[in-house]
Amino acid sequence: MSGDTEPLKHRTTAGSADSVDSVDSAGSAGSAGSADSAGSADSVGSADPADSLLARLSLNQRTVKQWSLPDLADGCARAGVRGVGLWRAPVQEYGVAAAARLVRDAGLRVTSLCRGGFFTALDPGERAAALDDNRAAIEEAAVLGTDTLVLVSGGLPTGSRDLPGARERIADALGELGPYAAERGVRLAIEPLHPMFAADRCVVSTLAQALDLAERFPVEQVGVVVDTYHLWWDDTVGAQIERAGKEPGGGARSRIAAFQLADWITPLPEGVLLGRGQLGDGSVDLRWFRERVEAAGYRGPIEVEIFNPALWAREGAEVLAEIVDRFRAHVG
Repeated sequence: MSGDTEPLKHRTTAGSADSVDSVDSAGSAGSAGSADSAGSADSVGSADPADSLLARLSLNQRTVKQWSLPDLADGCARAGVRGVGLWRAPVQEYGVAAAARLVRDAGLRVTSLCRGGFFTALDPGERAAALDDNRAAIEEAAVLGTDTLVLVSGGLPTGSRDLPGARERIADALGELGPYAAERGVRLAIEPLHPMFAADRCVVSTLAQALDLAERFPVEQVGVVVDTYHLWWDDTVGAQIERAGKEPGGGARSRIAAFQLADWITPLPEGVLLGRGQLGDGSVDLRWFRERVEAAGYRGPIEVEIFNPALWAREGAEVLAEIVDRFRAHVG
């Protein structure tokens, strides 16, 4: 990907929504990557609870950006990591159907596809283009066999200071796309981003705001992402995770569609985007988050998503081995 370290300028539309500099970061409803599956297919039958937890570990593609898609599939298979979170641009470059076969033939599952979203534009043409791009993303997720499309909702349009209005435009888009996604076995997963990204990337900054949006729609259509990097600072996040597990009307399915890990380290780099820390290197109580999402009913994949040039400069296999060790030490 080009321009990985360039800052994003008030992103409100999908455009080339998959380059790392834009990060803030299904074939069927019953795919192996189902985020809510109470008995994750990979955690059943293990005598050791630690092994059961490790079986839920998924590696987000951007954590080892130095790896090609074939390298990712081979490296994860060799390391015994059975889930991968994928990004649209490299998947499109490789070929969506070919990528689906590659992952499947390696014995892996796609736990999420990143990303859709960017719903906040004011211009009708830009909004229509964003909806079209998100329909394409939903279809790609379905081909890949994941039921989770992660959404980065979009920042403020240039010159705007209307946060509530931007959030309402997100709700409008979810209302249009939710049924389309559900028909294809895909759930839209709203990811709240740290408030430092509210202006240019995502006006949804807290889990409470994400749930306020998601709860307008059926749980099978819209869920939320719990990402430790973005949410660790919020002293209400425990209560909001609990809320995500309690569907109004007594429904059993959790609103948590994806659970992602990265640590918070300081000082932040210039541009802040690429400052996510390796597990255990920073301030986040990762085990606390894991225990809370499980108490809220989430038993799905645990995806490590770290954007850090120091990790990208190392051998991918070495980085993955370190992640496995850190996962055991700080998450299990």
